[in-house]
Amino acid sequence: MPSLTTRLSSPQRGTLRSAFSSAILGLTLCLGLMTGHARADVARPYDESADAHAAIQQALQEAQTQKKKVLVIFGANWCKDCLELNKSMQGQSAALIAGKFVVVKVDVGQFDKNMDLSVGYGNPTKKGIPAAVVLQADNSVLYATKGGELSNARRMSEQGVYDFFNQIITRHQ
Repeated sequence: MPSLTTRLSSPQRGTLRSAFSSAILGLTLCLGLMTGHARADVARPYDESADAHAAIQQALQEAQTQKKKVLVIFGANWCKDCLELNKSMQGQSAALIAGKFVVVKVDVGQFDKNMDLSVGYGNPTKKGIPAAVVLQADNSVLYATKGGELSNARRMSEQGVYDFFNQIITRHQ
């Protein structure tokens, strides 16, 4: 049985080849954009346009429903330690964190955004970012960094980040 291309005239084969090439190119571009968008989210984990107050309120509601605690991470996209902490939280610590916390990342800009939230939770950003606060579902503070415990996240290994969050969980069960 002759193949489809042998039954087509030469101009028809050219049109078919062109359509196939266009489809492949379109698919490649689409995948590239999706991959680029995913990389952008990892590279910029702190949503600079987010309403942090609303995000925390939503997380508190989810935490109550899911019987979890809320983990608030204060940071900024320009902060290399913040980016490294975010990367570590998505690595070895991901399952631990997802199983125990509803996570909210709060952008502090150049220490000129959402600082009222930081102060309200005991000012964990006083010694630097990233900073963490663990909340009960009723918005009461269980734990807040006070001495810049995460501000050297670039020097902490993934195991160190895991141990840090595991220790908090163990202390506040």
